[in-house]
Amino acid sequence: MNASPRLPTVYLPHGGGPCFFMDPPAQAPHAWDGMAAYLRGLAAAIGAKPSAILVVSAHWETVRPTVNSGAHPGMLFDYYGFPPHTYRLAYPAPGSPVLAARVRALLADAGIASDEDATRGYDHGVFVPFLLAWPDADVPVVQLSLQAGLDPDAHLAIGRALAPLRDEGVLVVGSGMSYHNLREFFAGDARVTIGAQQFDEALTHAVEDADPRGRDARLVDWKAMPAALACHPRAEHLLPLMVVAGAAGDDRGRRTFNDRVFGKAVSAFQFG
Repeated sequence: MNASPRLPTVYLPHGGGPCFFMDPPAQAPHAWDGMAAYLRGLAAAIGAKPSAILVVSAHWETVRPTVNSGAHPGMLFDYYGFPPHTYRLAYPAPGSPVLAARVRALLADAGIASDEDATRGYDHGVFVPFLLAWPDADVPVVQLSLQAGLDPDAHLAIGRALAPLRDEGVLVVGSGMSYHNLREFFAGDARVTIGAQQFDEALTHAVEDADPRGRDARLVDWKAMPAALACHPRAEHLLPLMVVAGAAGDDRGRRTFNDRVFGKAVSAFQFG
C-alpha cells in the first residue's frame, strides 16, 4: 500500500444502541449531546482524510481475529427493542478486500493466526458512531473482531502487528465505551458514579503515561484500577483500546473527550 503521513489511532465511545438517532430520554434530554458533538468533530480533529479505516468493535468476538473482507458490507442491527426507524439506518461505506488481506498478512508476520468473513455486515459499534463521524460513507471500512478470551495482552499484540497501517493512510479505530456496566448505567447510586470517575481517572493516567512500556503494562493490568470490574464486568468494551494502544507504538496517548453520561464518566482517547 502507498506511503502517506502517519495517522493517529483512536478509541471512541459509540453510545448506547442507536442513541443518537432517537428521542433522548425525558429524564436526561441532553445525555448524548456531548458524545455526538465529539463524534461529529472527529474527522476534522484528525485532519488528513484516511484512505481507509480499520475498526475494532466491542460487538464482534471470534475464536481467532477475523476481518470483514466483503467489498460491500451490509447492516447488522445487533440491538433490540428500539424504535422501528432505527432498523432502517444505512451506512453504505465500501469495504476493502485489499486492506483485509493486508491486515491478515501483518497478523501472520507477527505469528497471529486469523480468519476472514466476507458476509458479515457492519454492527452498531461501527455504523452508529460512523454515521456521525464520517456521514458521507466515502471512506472504505474494514472491521476486525476481538479475540475470544478477551486477553488484554493479546489485543495489544494485535495492535502492534497492525502499526504499519498508520503509515499507509489507514486510521485504526477502537469502538467501545470506557464505562460499560449496563446494570448500573442508569442507576443514581453515588458510589457507582464515584467509582466510574475513579476508574476513568486511572484509565486516563495509564493512557497518558509518557513511557509506552509503562502504559501498556498498566493497561494489561486494568483490573487493578479502582472500581475496574464495577465499570467493566466484562472487558469487551475496553479491549478495543488495547488494540489502538498497541498500534500506537511509542506515540503518547491523550484524552480527547470526557463527559458524564447518566452521571458516569466516559472518555475517548487518541494516540499520535
